[in-house]
Amino acid sequence: MNENPKKYDSASHSAEHILNRTMDLMLGCGRAFSAHIERKKSKCDYRFTRDLTEEERHDLEARVNAVIARQLDVHETFLDRAEAGERFNLSRLPEEAGDTIRIIEIGDYDACPCSGVHIANTREIGAFTILSTSYADGVLRLRFRVAEAAQA
Repeated sequence: MNENPKKYDSASHSAEHILNRTMDLMLGCGRAFSAHIERKKSKCDYRFTRDLTEEERHDLEARVNAVIARQLDVHETFLDRAEAGERFNLSRLPEEAGDTIRIIEIGDYDACPCSGVHIANTREIGAFTILSTSYADGVLRLRFRVAEAAQA
């Protein structure tokens, strides 16, 4: 496989945005408070009260893949910090992010502040797979990966 690491990481990072929105819609747990995105395996940590059931894992994976399959465009917009703070939680952004905040929008599905790299359309994300989940001390950890997207 001849992977482009930067492209692959941007696909994983964009999948994380979809995962975060889906987790909040399904379970009401908000976005991950901690994430580590890598090419081979990524993880997200959520404040929650338990581990996911097998059925929930399958449902979550299917929902994320359904959003990916919608081939949504990914755009960036910029807001001043005050307006962004009214619409979004800015707690994970460093102060040095400045007075203009970059918002990443994935179609009509998700929007959030972010300084990371992203793909242009969700068709560039391969299949999303949950590798495992675990729960300890009020933290639900979800490990996932995305396959390399098929070339059109």
